[in-house]
Amino acid sequence: MVNLDEYYMKEAIKEAKKAEELLEVPIGAVIVHDGKIISRAHNLRESKQNSLAHAELLAIDKACKIQGSWRLEDTTLYVTLEPCPMCSGAIILSRVKRVVYGASDPKGGCAGTLMNLLADPRFNHQSEVAAGILASECGELLSNFFRGIRKRKKQVKQQEL
Repeated sequence: MVNLDEYYMKEAIKEAKKAEELLEVPIGAVIVHDGKIISRAHNLRESKQNSLAHAELLAIDKACKIQGSWRLEDTTLYVTLEPCPMCSGAIILSRVKRVVYGASDPKGGCAGTLMNLLADPRFNHQSEVAAGILASECGELLSNFFRGIRKRKKQVKQQEL
């Protein structure tokens, strides 16, 4: 039997790999409605030089355009890294029903690690959260990416000497 959360997370990982090819932090997201992917996106902060170009926000924007509504009430967002405060806010405001993420973010995660904005009853909407789906694969993408950056910086430093 196919685990749907893992299936869709693998699709988000494909998006993360597209970001990595562009030397963007490898984070990918897909939004699913009625068993079909309605939008997909990956980080484009560096390419666009735009702090808002997170995978989740880009996927939400596309999904809203496709649905013809800002309400994404019956959707699930799959993302390779735990959403940050900004993305969590957008998830709440767009009424995403469920969020599934891979790797936890100890520095900015707001879907359970630092706090859980998505389940805070003070907001007028809460999203269900499933954490740790293909966490090691998602985390490894990020670890390898940042290891590569450190290695390149070290090589540049050594060339300067």
